[in-house]
Amino acid sequence: MPEYLAPGVYVEETSFRSKSIEGVSTTTTGFVGPCRYGPVDLEQDILTSLADFERMFGDRQQLVYSGPPGIPNYLWHAVRSFFEEGGKRLYVSRIFRMLLRPGETVPLPYERPTDKITTDKSTNSDKNTDGNYYDGHARTLLTKSGSTSLDDTVLIRARFPGAAGNMRVQITVQLGKSVLAGTAAGSLTIGSLRDYETVWIQDLSSPITSPPTAGSLYVARFDDAEQTWIFSQANTADPADFRLNSSTATNVLGPADLVRPLTLTVTVVSADGTSTSVWSNVPLNPNHKSAFGNADSLKDLFAQNPSSQAQARTLPIVVLIGDNIDTGRDLLQALAGSDYNTLLNAIGNDNSTDTDRTVDKLLSGGNDGQMPEPDDYTGREDPDTNYKTGLIAFEDLDDISIVAAPGATASYAQRETEANAIINAVISHAERMRYRVAVLDSGEGLSVSEVRDQRAKMDSKHAALYYPWVRVIDPVTNTEINLPPSGFVAGIYARNDINRAVYKAPANEVVNGAIGFEKLINKGQQEVLNPEGINCFRYFEGRGFRLWGARTVSSDPEWKYVNVRRYFAYLEHSIDKGTQWAVFEPNGELLWGNVRRTIEDFLLNEWQMGALLGDKPEKAYFVKCDRSTMTQNDLDNGRLVCLIGVAPLKPAEFVIFRIGQWTADRKV
Repeated sequence: MPEYLAPGVYVEETSFRSKSIEGVSTTTTGFVGPCRYGPVDLEQDILTSLADFERMFGDRQQLVYSGPPGIPNYLWHAVRSFFEEGGKRLYVSRIFRMLLRPGETVPLPYERPTDKITTDKSTNSDKNTDGNYYDGHARTLLTKSGSTSLDDTVLIRARFPGAAGNMRVQITVQLGKSVLAGTAAGSLTIGSLRDYETVWIQDLSSPITSPPTAGSLYVARFDDAEQTWIFSQANTADPADFRLNSSTATNVLGPADLVRPLTLTVTVVSADGTSTSVWSNVPLNPNHKSAFGNADSLKDLFAQNPSSQAQARTLPIVVLIGDNIDTGRDLLQALAGSDYNTLLNAIGNDNSTDTDRTVDKLLSGGNDGQMPEPDDYTGREDPDTNYKTGLIAFEDLDDISIVAAPGATASYAQRETEANAIINAVISHAERMRYRVAVLDSGEGLSVSEVRDQRAKMDSKHAALYYPWVRVIDPVTNTEINLPPSGFVAGIYARNDINRAVYKAPANEVVNGAIGFEKLINKGQQEVLNPEGINCFRYFEGRGFRLWGARTVSSDPEWKYVNVRRYFAYLEHSIDKGTQWAVFEPNGELLWGNVRRTIEDFLLNEWQMGALLGDKPEKAYFVKCDRSTMTQNDLDNGRLVCLIGVAPLKPAEFVIFRIGQWTADRKV
C-alpha cells in the first residue's frame, strides 16, 4: 500500500476486472529425425514453410547411410505433407549418428567439431575407407606451397554434417579503387579504410608491365601517436614501412602511388547446384574484426561458434586458420597454394577477370552417417555447453503441442526392436511434457494382424497410432512411394483446429496429398482395428482418401478419444499459463475469488463456443476454490487448491438411425 506522508492529491490506478486466460496454440508441431543437412545441437527456430525447412535442413534428396541405394528422406516428406495438409508452425530437431572409427563397435552420437585445426579432425587420417569423414562434415584443407605444417593451413569445413555439405566454395579477390587522395594544401589523405585492411600499393611511375611482387601487399594500421597511416608487411609497424605525410620516415607515399584495398567475395554453391549464397567485401587479414578467417572465433564471419544463433543456423561453412596465418598475404598463400604467384599476377592486372582471381574449392567427405538409433531420438544434453539434441531439445519449447518421429518405423520388420524403442521415447516425451500428444506411425508394410501386435505394446493417453502408410508420388524418383502417416496427421490436426476447433475430433478429414494407401482397409478390418485404438486411413468412393479414426492408444476409457485428450491439454496449458500471476499472492479469500472468476470466465467462453456439453454453464463446468478444497495444512504449506470439472464433447463415432414401419393411425 502506498504511503501518504505529505498533504496533496494522489491519483492511483486500480483494476476492476478479473484476470483473463488466453487459449494457447494447439497446432505447433515438433518433428525429430534425420535429414540431409542443418544444425543438430542448436536451439530450434520455428519454420513456417517447406522453403524455410530446405534453407536450414537441406533438400529432398535421399539419405545414403552405407552406400547406394539411398532411402527416402522421410523428414523432408513429412514436412512437405504437414504444410500441404494445413500445418502452420513447425520445429525440427535433426539427429545424426557418426560413422564408426577404427576400433569402435558402436557408432557415436553427433559430436560437435573442434574450433581448432587438429591432425585427427582435419586431415585424411580422419577418413574411412570410403573417403568419408567420420564426423560427417565435408571439408578441404589448404596449405601454403612447400609447407607440411598445420600451422600454415586454412581449413574450410561444412558447418553441419551431411552429404549435402559437399558444396563448392569460390573465393574471389576483389581489388578496390585507390583510397589515396590529395588535398588543397598539397598533402595526401586516406579515404575509406579500416584498421588491419589488406591493401595493394602500386607505384604508377613504374612501367605498367612490371610484374607485381609479394611486397605489393601490405597491412594498413593507423598510428594513434603520429595520427597517420602506416602500411606494413606484418601486423606490427617497422621503420621501413610506408607512411603517409611523414617528415621523418624514409618511405613516404607520394601522388604517383595507388593504395587499393583488397577484399574477398565468398560464394557457396550447394551440392546440387540449386542454391548460391554470396558474401561480399570480406576482409583478408585474420586480425580484422569481420575477417574471412579470424584468430578470435567469436568475431569471425565463418566461425565455428558465431556470436548469434541466427548466424550459427544459417552460415553454411566454417573457416579455421593455422597459427602462422597472420596477414592477408599469408591467407592468400594458403588459399592459392602453388598457384599463389599466378593469383598475385591476376590481382595486379586490371584486365584480369573474376575467374582469374578466384580460388575454387570443392568440399568433400561429407556423409549422412549411420542409421540413427533410439538414443539419438531421445537426445542428450552437454552440461558444459548446454547443447541439446533429439527430443531433449524440444523440452525448452513451451508452444509445441504435437510431436512425431517420421520414418522411425521404416523397415519395421528388420528394425522392430529399435522402432518400438523410438516410439516409447516419443510417448515418454509427450507424457513428461504433459501438454503434448505423440502422433505414432505404424510399421512399414504391416498386415492387420501385425499392426495389432505393434499396438499391443503401447498404452498411453498422450499418443495416437495411425495405419497404414500413405502413398504419394515421390518428386525425387517420380515413382509411387509409401510415406509414414505422422506428417499428414499432424497437418490434419492443425487444419482441423484452425478450421473448426481443437475439441472437434480430427477425423473424417480428407488427406490432400494422398494418391492411395499402402493397404486398403475395409469396414470389416476397421471393426477389428478401431476398438483397439488403431486409427485407419480409408478410401471411400466419391469421397476420396480420408482419415477415419480419432482414438488414443490408452486403455483408460476416460481418455479414449484424441480430441478429448488434446482439448484437456489445451485447457490445462491455458490455465497454467494464464494463472501464473497468482504465485506468491496472499493466499486468502480475495485471491480465491479472483482465481475462480478468472477460470470461470475462460470456461464460459469455451461453453459459448460450443466446446462443452450442457445447455447451461452450470451443467458444462464447475470451479471451486475455497475452504472446501483446501485444508489448513494446504494453507500452512503455501498451497492453493482449485477444483475444476468440465463436460467435454465426445465425437459421434457411431451415427445410428433406427427405422421401422408404422401406420397412419399409430401414434409416435
